Amino acid sequence: MAADKEHAHKLIEQLAPGQVPAAIGMLERLLDPVSGAIANAPVDDEPETDEERTAVAKSKAWFKQRGGQGISHQEVLADFGLIPVDLKNK
Repeated sequence: MAADKEHAHKLIEQLAPGQVPAAIGMLERLLDPVSGAIANAPVDDEPETDEERTAVAKSKAWFKQRGGQGISHQEVLADFGLIPVDLKNK
């Protein structure tokens, strides 16, 4: 294991400066496979439906009516009769 890491370090030292960002990206994807999967996921090219366009327009109008603000965490909790301290681990 230590010899493998040492070999990896030697290879990294031999990289041209322009190759370093690509090597960093590969190492980060190895350490965080979810980020790699997201980066390599296909683009969502499914056409937007009329229903989806309508829903997005309604949500934008709703936010505009509220001055660009969503629903606060406190408001959501209040809908359930809770306050933030109720969520603390006991």
